[in-house]
Amino acid sequence: MLRSLLLLTLSAVVGMAQPAVRFDDVMKAYSRDGHFMGSVLVAKDGAIVFEKSVGWANAEWQIANSATTKFRIGSLTKSITATAILLLNEQGKLTLDDPLSQLLPSAPVAWGAVTVRQLLTHTSGVPSFTSHPEYKIWKLSSATAAEIVARIAHQPLDFAPGEKYNYSNTGYLLLGWIVEAVSGKSYENFFRESIFQPLGMKDSGYDSVRAVIPQRASGYDPSGDGPINAAYVDMHVPGGAGGLYSTTGDLLKYTLGVLGGKLLKPESLEQMTTPVKNGYGFGLGIGKVNGRRALGHSGAIEGFVSHLAYYPDDKVTVIVLANLASAQPDQIATKLAAVEFGEAVTLPSEHTAISVARSTLERYVGKYALSPTFILTITREGDQLQGQATGQSMFPLLPEAETKFFVKAIDVEVEFVSDAAGSITHLVLTQGGRPSRAGKLP
Repeated sequence: MLRSLLLLTLSAVVGMAQPAVRFDDVMKAYSRDGHFMGSVLVAKDGAIVFEKSVGWANAEWQIANSATTKFRIGSLTKSITATAILLLNEQGKLTLDDPLSQLLPSAPVAWGAVTVRQLLTHTSGVPSFTSHPEYKIWKLSSATAAEIVARIAHQPLDFAPGEKYNYSNTGYLLLGWIVEAVSGKSYENFFRESIFQPLGMKDSGYDSVRAVIPQRASGYDPSGDGPINAAYVDMHVPGGAGGLYSTTGDLLKYTLGVLGGKLLKPESLEQMTTPVKNGYGFGLGIGKVNGRRALGHSGAIEGFVSHLAYYPDDKVTVIVLANLASAQPDQIATKLAAVEFGEAVTLPSEHTAISVARSTLERYVGKYALSPTFILTITREGDQLQGQATGQSMFPLLPEAETKFFVKAIDVEVEFVSDAAGSITHLVLTQGGRPSRAGKLP
């Protein structure tokens, strides 16, 4: 349910194998030693070009994952919730600039001026309930959106609506509540009747810890002794922010139907796929991956992680659903997409370290700002650089060229850049095909 922040992973270039073989190479690299369990799918022009399932849907009974395994999709739910809101807008049952006070009179008074549009784009300022210290207790018991909102109703907005971007699960919990209030149907029924049935998504729905759902995967966390059962969350809690389950095949149908322009009107899709702040539209991250325009979202909820990426100019869809929380679905998706595009891909195990003089390494030592509050600190210990991002553990940086470094067994690339005088001005950190510039601090 919560967004994944910087995972510190790294990529480079290697000679290409045939696509089918290279797809398998990617999956073997990420599933080696049990680091990935789940299902993946790659499609071009709506036709599946690669799909594979790895590991156990249920480890205790050793039931294997398959293309029909149902996974909790976490925050991928947000894209589908946004679709529901846009359908209600098209039906004239709400407008995107309606305030909360009009649609949900019982919502906190202090939040009343927040609009639907601001909830969709995480610019509402509404505090995220999953960040509350008591969330670890709240998630254990069934609660409606209204009951969860009431628990944080005393909190002021984080900022004036529309002023900034701050990812808020509460915002999408409110949107799910709005779907019910405006449509007169339960969130689950509206989704089924207005999205799932029209798109032929027979294996998707609102998850429940009480219902018996055929072919539903169990969720797992990593441990030194292998997967362990994930912590409990009552699935009434995540609501419109992260409560759905689906399959890779159904999410392909969703992508083709919604992002492919079949379910929504063109003007609705245009709004959905236009970034407002921080590269976020309506339930979608929007930007470039390896130079190509990409739409998508990641998801994480106890024992499950997921990623969906759609490249609209290339008509390529990549879906990764995992029931092991240590998996790196965004990294896997980016590698699989690169293979489909015929690009050279280097896997974490394929980097080759070289020797670089201590005097050269010393030039890179310093602090680099990825954002005002997120600093990457580079230090040298003997013949090796070490990196440490704000709030994260230290990791070794191994050189594969004089200015380019990688992290062994994971997927982040760091390249140091100098000016004409030879002074280091910044570094470029590439994660999942997305480069980020970090200027060197004085």
